[in-house]
Amino acid sequence: MDDFRSKAGTKAAIVAITANCFLTIFNVTIGITSGSYALVSEGAHTLSDIVTSVIAYIGFRIGQKPADAEHPIGHGRAEAIGGLLIVLFLAFVAYEIMGGAIERLLNPSLITVPETLAAIMAVFGIIVNLSVSEYIINIGKSIRSPAIIADGKHQKTDIFSSVAVLLSVIVSNMGYPILDPIIGLIIGILILKTAYEVGKENIDNIMGKVPSKEFINKIKQVADSTPHAQEAHNIKVDYLGSYAVVSLHIKVDGNISVNESHKIVHAVENNLLKEIPEIKYTMVHACPIGLEYNHDQELNEK
Repeated sequence: MDDFRSKAGTKAAIVAITANCFLTIFNVTIGITSGSYALVSEGAHTLSDIVTSVIAYIGFRIGQKPADAEHPIGHGRAEAIGGLLIVLFLAFVAYEIMGGAIERLLNPSLITVPETLAAIMAVFGIIVNLSVSEYIINIGKSIRSPAIIADGKHQKTDIFSSVAVLLSVIVSNMGYPILDPIIGLIIGILILKTAYEVGKENIDNIMGKVPSKEFINKIKQVADSTPHAQEAHNIKVDYLGSYAVVSLHIKVDGNISVNESHKIVHAVENNLLKEIPEIKYTMVHACPIGLEYNHDQELNEK
């Protein structure tokens, strides 16, 4: 599984970086020659895609490192940290794009009417971004990589900005050139929106937000289906990037030996690791059936 994740993550990074290198060169070159600030802004956006793809891949690679003495449950949070670095970079790019757009809106003499070539480039950008973003997001989901999913979502915002660039060229040539910097401003706002969404998702990951009720129920189902284990409860899930660490309590016959209880606990742990691939580490505590007591920790449930 780790080898598959490594190869898939590398493939996603190569595809993203290669596609965005071409888009950056063409967007900026054609944007300058055709007089479209919106297309130049889109070029800055695709340049940010290159940087964020590199950050996402570095976070992914670090997250793949095995556990060691200083990181006994692995390095998975590096992927979420990579996602937060992407947020910082996106915020910087958005600030620069929005600043240039506002400058042109305040000084209309800086605005030019884009040539038709800018529209052709925008259509090309829509096709490329749609294909690449879907490919990256699907890879990220298949290997449960927050960093790669974040990178794919960032790439996907370029679809909307390319559509906006296309509209700005058409409307500008109809006698409303003011729309070109307005579209540049909208692109900056879209980047900020993406930064917020990516940031929220990765902060939730780092802060240990409660997983879905379906995931908790799946854990309970696997545990309760293990012979001699009953009523899984006090289920705790902590995500570390692409994998999860789970602890839970089960009820067993209070009259069995410690050896038998130990075997049941390990059977539950093994079943969880086998049936739910995203779980990498488990800890199961056995409780005697019929003994009433209060847990010190609250249940991890929606």
